[in-house]
Amino acid sequence: MSAIFTGLVEEMGEVIAIENGEKSLKLKIKCKKVLEGAKLGDSIATNGTCLTATELGNNFFTADCMYETVKRTNLKRLKVGDRVNLEKSITLATPLGGHLVTGDVDCEGKVVAITPEGIAKIYEIEIDRKYMKYIVEKGRVTLDGASLTVMKLGDTTFGVSLIPHTQEMITLGKRRVGDYINVETDLIGKYIERFMKFQDEPSEKKEGITMEFLMKNGF
Repeated sequence: MSAIFTGLVEEMGEVIAIENGEKSLKLKIKCKKVLEGAKLGDSIATNGTCLTATELGNNFFTADCMYETVKRTNLKRLKVGDRVNLEKSITLATPLGGHLVTGDVDCEGKVVAITPEGIAKIYEIEIDRKYMKYIVEKGRVTLDGASLTVMKLGDTTFGVSLIPHTQEMITLGKRRVGDYINVETDLIGKYIERFMKFQDEPSEKKEGITMEFLMKNGF
């Protein structure tokens, strides 16, 4: 069974080692809370990316990142000393406080604006337009593994708002304009789209207007 997360960040870990391979990465993350009860092979969302713990220590875990992960996420941009959001995969006994998150990142988003609004800050994120169809106002989006509410929409941008407490608890609160973050859109929207487009039987390929069609219809 695939791992599932809630988008509620348990802690921020620290990258303490990076090993670059051929189209791959090995990350060593210093942490504490997500190691409680963890076993070798468990899934730990790292900046919202589902990674498998291949080594566990008293205060760290190690995970390998394959090419698809490296290509699609901001893990390739990490440096030693960077902070990352961490969450263990949930069980049937875990309270679902955020929303269902798979840890399969859709794309990177770019922080294009940070605007103070009272006690909060609004972070405006730009993504590839093809993913905007899965983002709705007042819906949920996962940014670096954190489940957040979408407060506004543009053509290729959307905005989320963070109160001071949240700014301290997740990496987005430390981001600056120009930084890249991992974006996972809502899973339900993808299933609905697939359901609406799927056909049980492939239909015959429909041809456009041809010379034969015109002659047959008196043109």
